[in-house]
Amino acid sequence: MKNILLVFTGGTIGSMATEGCIDTSATAPFTLLQQFRQHYPDSQQLMFKTIQPLNLLSENLAPAAWKTLIAAIEAEQPAQYDGIIVTHGTDTLSYTAAALGLYFHALNVPVLLVSSDYPLDDSRANGLENFICAVDFIALINQPGVFVPYRNPQQMTVVHQGTRLASCLQLSGDFISVQHKSYMRYEDRRFSALNPPAATPFRRIVLKPEFSERILMIKPYPGLNYRTINLEQVDAVLHDLYHSGTACVSRQWGEDHSLPEFITRCRERAIKVYLAPIIQSVDAYQSTRTLIAQGAEVIWNMSIEAAYTKLLLAYGNFSDEQDIMDFINADIAGEHIL
Repeated sequence: MKNILLVFTGGTIGSMATEGCIDTSATAPFTLLQQFRQHYPDSQQLMFKTIQPLNLLSENLAPAAWKTLIAAIEAEQPAQYDGIIVTHGTDTLSYTAAALGLYFHALNVPVLLVSSDYPLDDSRANGLENFICAVDFIALINQPGVFVPYRNPQQMTVVHQGTRLASCLQLSGDFISVQHKSYMRYEDRRFSALNPPAATPFRRIVLKPEFSERILMIKPYPGLNYRTINLEQVDAVLHDLYHSGTACVSRQWGEDHSLPEFITRCRERAIKVYLAPIIQSVDAYQSTRTLIAQGAEVIWNMSIEAAYTKLLLAYGNFSDEQDIMDFINADIAGEHIL
């Protein structure tokens, strides 16, 4: 008998479509269990304890929701279960997967986040398949860590590491791991490894479920005017980069469009600027080297989602600058892409 903690949080998998409007429903989460029992041959060998600390569409999520979610899981003494499944919406799935992956990095049972691309009563929905994969992962693999099983349309189901899941591709419901390196393949109730984790053991760090509300994330785009950005109530900035690990360093279009000038402005306010994502290599673009020389702190080899949630935890848990950097640089949940 496997004991599983099932945590409902809303999302499409916990929603229904009524008169053209998709929204969370009080009854939809239990539709998942009903469908599961109808389609899973060994359902009698499973015991689910269900809780629902949140009930929202994931686009409405803020980091404070992670604190509520973590508190609810910890109140159930998670180590007594064989595994934990968290239902979640797709819009912010990669951020919650990274946040839980980092926070629960020392938990000795698997945590799986399960989503659906359509409400469960829609024949196109993949939610049940993703849920079955999660249950089989607990029953057959039972590996500690945070994972996301997901089947893209016309593809087989794969399991992503929580700290390596990228946000959903634009104008689609497809998910990939960063660098397309999914963790496992799942087919015919069997798992096969695709990209096993590094043999080096990860560091264990005691954390509080505190996520800073003073981290500003900026996305680059042609014409970004840094003078429009308000730095009040900001302790640190995470600046996203183009795929080459670059951003605009030229003053050709005016100083207000130059990231080095913005870094100087932040430094005058004692605000540190972090850059991600970027792969560390021998060669780098001139613009990247300019940003580093200007004093930006690079978060190497990490997805933007993992970098953001790790900064929230870093500034929520530590006040000393060296402690913050030590935490950011430590690989605690496989978030460092090698």
